[in-house]
Amino acid sequence: MTLIGETQGAPAAADLIKDATDASFIADVVEASKTTPVIVDFWATWCGPCRQLGPALEKAVLAAKGAVKLVKVDIDANPAYAGQLRVQSIPAVFAFVDGRPVDGFMGALPDSQVKQFVDRLAKQGGASPIDELLGMAKESLELGDAGGAAQAYAQALQMDPTNVKAIGGMARVLQQAGDLDQAREVLEMAPPDAKDPDIDAVRAALALADQAPSETAEFEARILADADDHEARLEYAKALAASGQMHEAVDQLIESIRRDREWNDQAARKQLLTIFEAAGPMSDVAKQGRRKLSTILFS
Repeated sequence: MTLIGETQGAPAAADLIKDATDASFIADVVEASKTTPVIVDFWATWCGPCRQLGPALEKAVLAAKGAVKLVKVDIDANPAYAGQLRVQSIPAVFAFVDGRPVDGFMGALPDSQVKQFVDRLAKQGGASPIDELLGMAKESLELGDAGGAAQAYAQALQMDPTNVKAIGGMARVLQQAGDLDQAREVLEMAPPDAKDPDIDAVRAALALADQAPSETAEFEARILADADDHEARLEYAKALAASGQMHEAVDQLIESIRRDREWNDQAARKQLLTIFEAAGPMSDVAKQGRRKLSTILFS
């Protein structure tokens, strides 16, 4: 299993922000903008407003996490393209998409407006690198490639350690691989108010694992001796769920509900809902289990 700290490939600041010359302008700006929007900042060392605008641009570009790149051109040393673009005062900023300028502004702007400019440009570039990685991870999971999914999620987390989708997906992969301790560590990266189906599912699965007894023989024997031993059936279901036998666990709980739905403040139904959450709301386990539960409750 690929671990977060072992994966390389996230864009570093050096990949997103660079100095260009007249000689490198075509490669750094025109050609590069055919894959990722590029902002060009024409500046000079003697320009006071340039020193104000530069850090704001860099901050906004880094915050875009790879959706936009920034190229800085010192017009004193590299006047050619500033002349072609008819730059008459600096700072002068141009946004390039698909090899041509599409937007820009002159002079220093407040940080909030700089951020709006960068965010607007990022949307023109289509899916962000993180969204592309999340899509790759989903595709890998659909193909049964858990290792590929883990690598894509890890790269997304290197770009943005607070990305809820990446946290949930990575935790899910680790949990399904049986690495519960690391799944817990990944979940701790999530903001306290994070809302995500994978995060909810992993938390439920970890709760099942924490509750599960290690041995089942005793509970199986008790159920054989007394089919109405709901406590034994509940513990047996917990053990089945923790070992990945979700369908079997559901069947045990459904049988308990059929025999006495009110036992112990509906403990079997509550455990059943936890299993549905751990399996995922759209999983076969949840769909089939809900149908069986409905048959009992509304018969």
